[in-house]
Amino acid sequence: MSDRKVYTDYFFDEPAFNTHDGGYVPLKEPTTPQETLRIPKLLKPDKETDTDMYYTVIAQTGETQLLPGAKTKTWGYNTSLLGQTIVFKNGKTIHITLKNELPELTTFHWHGLNVDGPITDGGCHAPVYPGKSTQIEFKCHQPAATLWLHAHPCPATAEHVWKGLADGVIVKDDVESKLPFPRNYGVDDIPLILQDRAFHDNQFDYIADYDPDGVQGPTPMINGTINPYFDVTTQRLRLRILDGANRREWRLHFSDDLKFTQIASDGGILPEPVDFTHLMITCAERAEIIVDFGKYKPGDEVTLYSDDVPIVRFRIHEFAKDDTKLPDRLVDIPDPQVTPNSQVHKVVMSGMDEMVEINGKKFDMQRIDDKQKLGNVEYWDISNTNDRDTGMIHPYHMHGTQFRVVSRNGHDPYPNERGLKDTIGVNPGETVRIKVWFEHLGVYMYHCHIIEHEDGGMMAQFEVYDPDHPKTYKLMDMDTLMTAFAKERGVKKDELYIPGMDM
Repeated sequence: MSDRKVYTDYFFDEPAFNTHDGGYVPLKEPTTPQETLRIPKLLKPDKETDTDMYYTVIAQTGETQLLPGAKTKTWGYNTSLLGQTIVFKNGKTIHITLKNELPELTTFHWHGLNVDGPITDGGCHAPVYPGKSTQIEFKCHQPAATLWLHAHPCPATAEHVWKGLADGVIVKDDVESKLPFPRNYGVDDIPLILQDRAFHDNQFDYIADYDPDGVQGPTPMINGTINPYFDVTTQRLRLRILDGANRREWRLHFSDDLKFTQIASDGGILPEPVDFTHLMITCAERAEIIVDFGKYKPGDEVTLYSDDVPIVRFRIHEFAKDDTKLPDRLVDIPDPQVTPNSQVHKVVMSGMDEMVEINGKKFDMQRIDDKQKLGNVEYWDISNTNDRDTGMIHPYHMHGTQFRVVSRNGHDPYPNERGLKDTIGVNPGETVRIKVWFEHLGVYMYHCHIIEHEDGGMMAQFEVYDPDHPKTYKLMDMDTLMTAFAKERGVKKDELYIPGMDM
């Protein structure tokens, strides 16, 4: 048995859990029959060589059988809801054709991928219009990780994700392939995309459910499955958990307080495995865990809960005995020294509801709020000014990089935050210091990943620059986007309503 410490609490400030929000929508256990957990198919490359991979990714409409009765109208990537899991291999050049078969513009944001900005990154400056396609190309140069793809057409990002535009992305490399992890996709290596939804006669109605502090629904939806179960046929199971919800944070634990081990966070494998009985992740964070079902027998059932609501049931079947042990050291990850005499960047997230801001300002698509020199390693201090008793945890996301977490209010970060990350939950009244560096030039965004908050203006943008090779960027403007949305939705521009558009 490992003598590693087992952590039994969620670490974050309990008064700031979303359960205390006045608009909180508690999860409820579905009353519909249990369904087999949907496992997204792997997207087949159009072509793959020793050096290159080619994909076509299609944003499309569809219908999905989520509840008994009428099918739900949904959006997805290469499927009706969510997407087919995309695999990139570290070191290869990736070529992707992005096609939009939706009735309105969208963007394709590669959350966690270190690529050029703003176009390849796929934020709001890179719209793909209905019936159109575009091509992107980049060298995959980062360690094995669970990333994701989602729409990012501010201020309609939240609505597009709510309709289904969220997809898992897996980066593979030679280091991860040698570690004693389960990696038989669909058998012992399973994505879990955690979301919640409300239904209106079996349909989504984003406007009816709108809340500026984040849209929530009472029904847990896991990989696009309501009330799912998974048939366990191996002793050890690797779960790639993504908080793909618009607002909800998830406080996860198994029945019997079964111990599990986190092996990876947002940007890849952790330096050391971390054992838990309880784990909380905030919006857009990822956590890869290994669960060992060795003490159970066929016919047993182990349940994964968020708070006290069951979200996935694991039905135990016969499996071969597996005595594989994880080493106490997994990988070495970069931890470069801070560039001497560099500035400390300040990011202050403030407000709630429609009053959210960063550094006292609402987002402006054509304003550059900060800059960092390519090659520099610099501290960024991320603060949440919300009141500790009545405020919210704000998950901070930074495009174009994977950073190191240095401290929380001057103290050590949580034990599972010692790896590479792109999203970090910040408690009210707290300042989290991160160490940031970039490999690519570009204009990128940073924002709260409660998606309604970013749509409502808790977002800013920065430029990674090279003084020896200055670049200029043609940045999209909000008026152009709103004109396009109005035309596509068949209304006059002054009649267009997208929550958050008046940020």
